[in-house]
This record gives sequence, structure tokens and C-alpha cells, in this order.
Amino acid sequence: MNLGIFSISLAVKDIKVSKDFYEKLGFTMIDGNLDQKWAILKNGTSKIGLFQGMFPKNTLTFNSENARDIHKKINGEEIMVTMSNGMDKNEGPASFMITDPDGNPILVDQH
Repeated sequence: MNLGIFSISLAVKDIKVSKDFYEKLGFTMIDGNLDQKWAILKNGTSKIGLFQGMFPKNTLTFNSENARDIHKKINGEEIMVTMSNGMDKNEGPASFMITDPDGNPILVDQH
């Protein structure tokens, strides 16, 4: 099962302060809207998402080309899905979230 491109979504306290910090480490903002309190940054092949007030804790994120197929396979493995959006549609954006045995949230997101 190919989950897609991996990144981490960080739950931050202040989007602008966090963006400035990661830019000092060589990251460049490639997407986002600071007024909406989110930003995607890249450094080489590494990507991080900064989200203020969107996630309760840091989240492992996989950007997939087909979250719906992965969602079906996950359900077949009897893994509990804690959140889903767009799974009832045939196309367009879709996402779902599961939690690993240690409580780490995992988001599979399709744009």
C-alpha cells in the first residue's frame, strides 16, 4: 500500500513565529495563508506543515493520490478511522485520520 508523500503537520502556537523559525533553518514557504493560520514549508525533500488551532497535536501526514482506496484497505484491516471527509464522493478532495497504538494521529489527505 503506497500512502503517498510523507510530511509532518505541526500544531503551533503562533504561525508567524514558527514560520520565521523554520525559515532560519532553510525552509521556504511553498503554500499556505498566514491569515488563515497555516503554512507548508519545504527544505530539499523535507516538508512540514504548520497549523495554528487546526490539530490538537503534531500529526503524521501522508499526501496520497487516492485516499479513498487506502481508506477501503484500512477498513479491511480493522483499523479504526477517527475522522473522514469526502469518502462518500467519487472524486475531489478526501481525507481520513487514524491513530497508531501509541496515540499518534496519522492523516491521509488527498487534494
